[in-house]
Amino acid sequence: MKILDAQDAVLTNVEVYTFLSNQAKQYHDQKRKGPANLETVRKEVLQYFESPPAPLSQKPLPFDTTAIPELIKKLRGYDISKGECIMILNIRPSNIPVLNTVIEDMEVRFNGDQQQEILDIIAEVLGQFPQEPEGDAVMETTEDGQP
Repeated sequence: MKILDAQDAVLTNVEVYTFLSNQAKQYHDQKRKGPANLETVRKEVLQYFESPPAPLSQKPLPFDTTAIPELIKKLRGYDISKGECIMILNIRPSNIPVLNTVIEDMEVRFNGDQQQEILDIIAEVLGQFPQEPEGDAVMETTEDGQP
């Protein structure tokens, strides 16, 4: 095999997840196994994507590959770069501090209302993480290890 155009396209996590899931299902339906190293890599990557708090850990998935062009279209007016869009898709920021890690010079480029609008668009297209119940809060301990 020969690589013709290195880094010709960048895939999002949801595209990789969909491809690997479909490939695993296809191999299972055909009752065949791929090479052992492929099976190991596929299993570990899918486990990584499905482990909380990853955006793809929710079942059923709140979005699929059709959300990609929709998100890009809705964010077009904000002059967000392709790389920033990919990071938004992969991380699915749910608050302004996380969004700030994804968008370069966010405070300079966008005012507070625009930042919230971007978060609202992300939540609308990609869905939101379910809120954790209050009872599952982490207990604080004192210096001697007692609650």
